[in-house]
Amino acid sequence: MALFATTVLCVVFASFAILYQVYLMPLLTVLGTFRTVQTFGLDAAACTRIPELQACEKIVLVQPSGLLYLACSTPESRLAWTPGMNQLNAEGRSSDDYVATYDSTTSKVARLRLEDFDSDQPISVHGMDVVSSASNASELFVYMINHRAPSGQDPRKVGADSVIEVFKATVSENRLFHIKTVRDPTIVSPNDIAGLADGKGFYFTNDHGSKAVYDSMIQNPWSATTSVGYCHIDHGCKIVASGLHSSNGIIKASSNDTIYVSSSFGGKITVFQKREDNSLSLMDVISIDQVLDNLSFDNEDRLWVAAFPRARDIEELLSKNLDHATPVAAFRISSNIGPSSNGEKYKVEKVSTSSANISTLLRS
Repeated sequence: MALFATTVLCVVFASFAILYQVYLMPLLTVLGTFRTVQTFGLDAAACTRIPELQACEKIVLVQPSGLLYLACSTPESRLAWTPGMNQLNAEGRSSDDYVATYDSTTSKVARLRLEDFDSDQPISVHGMDVVSSASNASELFVYMINHRAPSGQDPRKVGADSVIEVFKATVSENRLFHIKTVRDPTIVSPNDIAGLADGKGFYFTNDHGSKAVYDSMIQNPWSATTSVGYCHIDHGCKIVASGLHSSNGIIKASSNDTIYVSSSFGGKITVFQKREDNSLSLMDVISIDQVLDNLSFDNEDRLWVAAFPRARDIEELLSKNLDHATPVAAFRISSNIGPSSNGEKYKVEKVSTSSANISTLLRS
């Protein structure tokens, strides 16, 4: 009997050790449970607060103008109405969300007016992309996630009525001209968007597998329930990548058909290749091992990703306390070539970490 009990205990401990090594330890690493954060690579004196820009979920750098396009709201509205985080208090959302441009050379901020946007609700902005037109160098297409409240229904029970808005603009004007509202069953819980230069096609991430809060709450955030969808405003939408973990940011390379998708709790970036039929082929996975958010390219076509070194801090900030000190980090990813590559395809550099209060970013 004693031998049997000893054997059972050995099996239990061995199983726990395997589970810890294979599942729990990688998860704790991504969440930064035991991570100590130190500020480096960032000169706080060089940072400037911009009070006209608050709670901007997405920032897009547009070349060659160098203008930044931002999808902004208010901090209080983000706490009340962020469907991807099951914050579904429609009464608490802002009625004055906006898209703005920021010129870093002049520090000028301009809010863009929405023209021909006939809606029974104010816009609720989230993910956004701004793409230069393939046919007109002076024209831009702006693809924007709009988290509408469901008409006559409780969003806490049915989720948000999220759609994609497509606008047209020129760099010289402070106006966005509405082209199309795209609503489709594949647009479940959209987080971010990557538009195409034809003004008609776009890819988007679903950060949950269902709209309804009671379904989303029981989904394990690390389970493979999220997806990437593709839409064409004339031909409809389809899911092009499924079974993904906590999909968040998405971006398409400007020079080729490579598409990158960040995984919040997976701590990785999945690399896809766009096919001729707009479906996606899995190419690579880039491990970062921190909670990830949006993606961006710089003017040298290097990929950047925003990260949160400690998950518990960002959860506290975005769900409860806008003044909670929350560290952030930035990683730069480039092709790893040369004799020092050691056979690794990508070079991942942690460019900066700040232990400063991110609520300053939300409020500025």
